[in-house]
Amino acid sequence: MKTKNHVFSNKDITVTYNPKICINAERCALELSNVFRQSVIPWIDLEADSNENIINQVKKCPSGALQFCMNKKEAC
Repeated sequence: MKTKNHVFSNKDITVTYNPKICINAERCALELSNVFRQSVIPWIDLEADSNENIINQVKKCPSGALQFCMNKKEAC
């Protein structure tokens, strides 16, 4: 069975979550609980902290289930 990634974006970054490879270490929810919420849907709120803090937390994901990319800026 194919599991779809979950995608969350704000104006600057996009975070994806792949539940198929998540090892449920809960590191994201324990260390940045205002963004990675366990009992609220949608469970990732990218407006709840700075992009820098979110990126730093995503980089700590032990399984790689959380990934991020910078959104492209449109030319003026």
